Amino acid sequence: MARVASTMLPLGTTAPDFQLPDVKTGEGVSLANFADQTGLLVMFICRHCPFVKHIQDQLAQLGKDYQSQSLGIVAISANDAENYPDDAPNRLKDMAIELDFTFPLCYDASQAVAKAYTAACTPDFFLFDGDRKLVYRGQLDDSRPGNGKPVTGQDLRAAIDALLAGQPVGADQQPSIGCNIKWKPGNAPDYFG
Repeated sequence: MARVASTMLPLGTTAPDFQLPDVKTGEGVSLANFADQTGLLVMFICRHCPFVKHIQDQLAQLGKDYQSQSLGIVAISANDAENYPDDAPNRLKDMAIELDFTFPLCYDASQAVAKAYTAACTPDFFLFDGDRKLVYRGQLDDSRPGNGKPVTGQDLRAAIDALLAGQPVGADQQPSIGCNIKWKPGNAPDYFG
């Protein structure tokens, strides 16, 4: 289990647009789907990673807790499905159904969207404001598999709550830690050592 940290994309970066299929519905999802939302949370996850499994119930709860607020949420998996079949779209669909995700889970087959966001690990979180400028990137909380700390989502939730309340998001942001994104052979980006 390779432990990799977020790249910590510079705050203020504009959200890269994308057009990806939702694994549950097959419908395309892009930034335009969230145009009327005050904030947008983009999460890079997958099915097989122990770090994602550790927090998956909290991810599902996050979707439910903010469903009635002005926060768009989209999850994206970019792992190489040929070498990691548990992360193929049909298995991701099973995951979204089993966990009752209230947000789209999309599959980035080309891995171009993951590269555009400089995603490095699963999970990796990017929170954008109404102008789609990055205000938070980093960890859900400081719980990791085996460290005994409860999964609360406190870091990400504090950032979301500040954004939705029109308050500045704290600048003390800790990188997420997780499994490296499973790049297709020869496709690993320059930022990923």
